[in-house]
Amino acid sequence: MPAGTGERTRPALRVAVVGGGPGGLYAAALLKRLDPARSVTVWERNAPDDTFGFGVVLSDETLGGIEQADPAVHRALQAEFVRWDDIDIVHRGTTLTSGGHGFAALGRRRLLEILHERCRSLGVRIRFRAEAPPPAELAATHDLVVAADGVHSATRRAHADVFAPRITTHRCRYIWLSAPFAFDAFRFEIAETEHGVMQLHGYPYGPAASTVIVEMREEVWQAAGLDRCDEKESTERCARIFAGALGGRPLTGNNSAWTAFRTVVNDRWSHGNTVLIGDAAHTAHFSIGSGTKLAVEDALALAANIEEQPDLPSALEAYESERRPVVASTQRAAAASLEWFEQLDMYLGQPPRQFAFNLLTRSRRVTHGNLRLRDSGFTDTVERDFGCPDGTPPMFTPLRLRGLELRNRVVVSPMDMYSAHDGVPGDFHLVHLGARALGGAGLVMTEMVCVSADGRITPGCTGLYTGEQAAAWRRVTSFVHTQSPGTAVGVQLGHSGRKGSTRLMWDGMDEPLPEGNWPLSAASPLPYRPGVSQIPAELDGAGLAAVREEFTAAARRAASAGFDLIELHCAHGYLLSGFLSPLTNRRTDGYGGSLRGRLRFPLEVFDAVRAEWPGDRPMTVRISAADWAPGGTTPDEAVAIARAFAAHGADAIDVSTGQVVPGEKPAYGRSYQTPFADRIRNELGVPVIAVGAISSWDDVNSLLLAGRTDLCALARPHLYDPHWTLHAAAEQGYTGPAAPWPLPYRAGSRPPMTGRTDAPKPRLTLM
Repeated sequence: MPAGTGERTRPALRVAVVGGGPGGLYAAALLKRLDPARSVTVWERNAPDDTFGFGVVLSDETLGGIEQADPAVHRALQAEFVRWDDIDIVHRGTTLTSGGHGFAALGRRRLLEILHERCRSLGVRIRFRAEAPPPAELAATHDLVVAADGVHSATRRAHADVFAPRITTHRCRYIWLSAPFAFDAFRFEIAETEHGVMQLHGYPYGPAASTVIVEMREEVWQAAGLDRCDEKESTERCARIFAGALGGRPLTGNNSAWTAFRTVVNDRWSHGNTVLIGDAAHTAHFSIGSGTKLAVEDALALAANIEEQPDLPSALEAYESERRPVVASTQRAAAASLEWFEQLDMYLGQPPRQFAFNLLTRSRRVTHGNLRLRDSGFTDTVERDFGCPDGTPPMFTPLRLRGLELRNRVVVSPMDMYSAHDGVPGDFHLVHLGARALGGAGLVMTEMVCVSADGRITPGCTGLYTGEQAAAWRRVTSFVHTQSPGTAVGVQLGHSGRKGSTRLMWDGMDEPLPEGNWPLSAASPLPYRPGVSQIPAELDGAGLAAVREEFTAAARRAASAGFDLIELHCAHGYLLSGFLSPLTNRRTDGYGGSLRGRLRFPLEVFDAVRAEWPGDRPMTVRISAADWAPGGTTPDEAVAIARAFAAHGADAIDVSTGQVVPGEKPAYGRSYQTPFADRIRNELGVPVIAVGAISSWDDVNSLLLAGRTDLCALARPHLYDPHWTLHAAAEQGYTGPAAPWPLPYRAGSRPPMTGRTDAPKPRLTLM
């Protein structure tokens, strides 16, 4: 709301903006436009016509915000944009095109000129070729300091104790260049050279100009000798490598240098009257085109909150509260995209269309459903290659593991219910698992079923260490096989290790029992929660043999109880996981030390169980592929663990993470654990089950079609909706045999009518 149009009157702010990039200039223009009485000065160390990089891509969402906040800038941008819809992916001589994406770009220099003109017209002072005064001096002489001074922010360094920056340098090198023609699409091209894989990211930004970014792993960059090339030599080498994409045309640089991308995260974005925006506050990899977008959106939010809030501290707090979730989501997507390109060579053997689909969905923001809306012809061809009959979503295609054919790719993930008595599953388990079997999933897994009384997590955990328990489980499997024929039911066998003898989850998770505790055993005598948890006994030779026999006896009972699949629980810090992780295995005998030693006992148990389990029934293993703690299992070790179990006969690896040590810091987010499954599947060629915040059927279809997993296990969605799979089928219009509605439920097989809901109003209206 411009000054003078509201009821509030406040002293005009003296504003200093450090950095004359798009974010800083736009913040300056907005702050001045909203209150012409403000004194706004921009310090820019470079000359007006100095710029780095070439084209800038802005989304429709960002443009909409600019249009609302400053129509003059929006009109100027609209007159300059180059627009296109297609993405071309070129791999091994095949070009795949996906349409309907909608991009808009212009030259970075022209963008800056537009913002310079707007700032001058509003009365903003821009001091070119001028270093900003020290941060403390600016803060003392101004009411507001906007630090838009980029990834190398001096302001951030000056107050590092407050902002608490964390900067991660990544594994690829890249260089920004320009081509003297306009690509007719956003182009990704892969070059497999004698030195390794290189990739080109290219897009038009003018009638006769395109941005070209060449990227490769650090070791490829060094092997190719590009680390010893100056700008001219690098430009010429890149033009030769991608001569086909460029049509033999040259590339040019602009103070271009090879660099490694750095992800910037700050714990705080403001200190006193100083606030960070854009790359000073956060960075997101260029492969999702987010840097300028985030900076401009920061400027919009900052200006809006300064206008709306009663004072500056409230405005800065509101700005950060509003933007931080958006930025965190973007950074997660950017990290997924960045990591995809870092391990690009892992996907080179995929069929061309699957490779293209995988690339397009790499950030997890673009999904199967998004692509179908944009280009149904493209997704149809990818689905046909995957083996989908006409109209069948990927999630409803079958999968065979040994003698078991799963009718679809949905798994009800193991979920501890803590509702057994003396290890015996009762009516609750019959209804719980039976309902989810009726709900259409291809495979329903039990909770972790304990192999001994002392191997339980809580007194409410189920077991398979008595005949009574086996008979109770037979009741469950019989119900599933009779009432939901075609649904498989699997059992997960495990031993709590050092995490046992605790209260029911809702009475105090990981808290010791107030009385009646049983003795614990583990790989090493380390309590789960020092000072709280019981100290377990280290298993000796006799103890190891006894535990191994408990697993084999439980496997025999599981077979007689009618389970279709068995899973060995080697994750989440329970007994076998405790042997695998270096954080929990401190043994000095042959069962500790190196990964080979740490694998020894879990593999012995696996072999013993596999020998007891019927040969035509599959056996899987759940692992924690990351401990999310320093010194824990690494991604490379997770691949080695999966390789070892596969070599011993595991039919699939169920890839989870964490819960090994209480001090873990997981990188939570949508489908956050799937990259670990993805790597194991594509590096080893082993079937995998992906888990972890997979919440929608669109996610399931996307992961399957991209070749990142073979099955998707969902837990909380099945607690929310036992008929999640049937509802997914109905919502996609699928009525085939992979998701049959039970006859008594068939009347509900179409979604109910819903009332009208109005779309939300735009967040920012500053006109």
